[in-house]
Amino acid sequence: MNRTDRLYAIAEELRAAGPRGRTSAWLAQRVEVAARTVKRDVTALQDSGLPIWAQAGPGGGYVLDSSATLPPLNLTASEATAVALALAALPQLPFAPDGRSALTKILTAMTVEERARAMALGDRLWIRDRRAPARPAVAGVLDEAVRTGVVTVLDYVDKKGSTTRRRPVEPMALAATGGHWFLLAWCRRRRAGRWFRLDRIESAHLTTELAAPRDLLDTFGAPPVDAGPVSLVDSVEGESGSVVMAGESRSGRRALGPTG
Repeated sequence: MNRTDRLYAIAEELRAAGPRGRTSAWLAQRVEVAARTVKRDVTALQDSGLPIWAQAGPGGGYVLDSSATLPPLNLTASEATAVALALAALPQLPFAPDGRSALTKILTAMTVEERARAMALGDRLWIRDRRAPARPAVAGVLDEAVRTGVVTVLDYVDKKGSTTRRRPVEPMALAATGGHWFLLAWCRRRRAGRWFRLDRIESAHLTTELAAPRDLLDTFGAPPVDAGPVSLVDSVEGESGSVVMAGESRSGRRALGPTG
């Protein structure tokens, strides 16, 4: 059992025990680690905001204050990912420490596979402009396209007003910059990566065809030194994960910008 799974297991054992609590020895046997490791884990849970109290005296142990916490929520993997990414993408919201604490708890409750999927999706959510306008209705389809990695067919109007019908693309990321939301995708007609402004996409239709794996940075260039994709880990540590969409990259390679 890794540390993240162990923290979740300890929290749930204390929740189930109620006011009786559990001793460090009992928890150590339950999660198959030394008692001193359990003590360090409980301290970590307390630091994340979980109200765990230590009971002194013979038979004393740890008690989770159920009156100060919510019961377990039955979130699907997709729901947990959506909440985690929203918290990570907007670290400057009011009550930011509470947001980071909530994010820690959500990540702790996820399975290893779910956390890996959430972090991989965070790599494909690039945000610089936090004042970007509300997204159009088609955005929901594009969210699903990026999440599932399926080929998507667009009707798109470029900046000159020309409309392209049934344009097959391979969605790779979503980005907010310059006051607009964009879909970053591999265009099969152009055989290159292209930026598509969401408010210029008239319609989007998912297919059942999985897109070929492509490297996002190889296709669109690396972000510059003051940016990066939404990072769940950095947000838990209290740092902002953001990305700028044009300019010099860390390696000096030019990052591509919106095209049409």
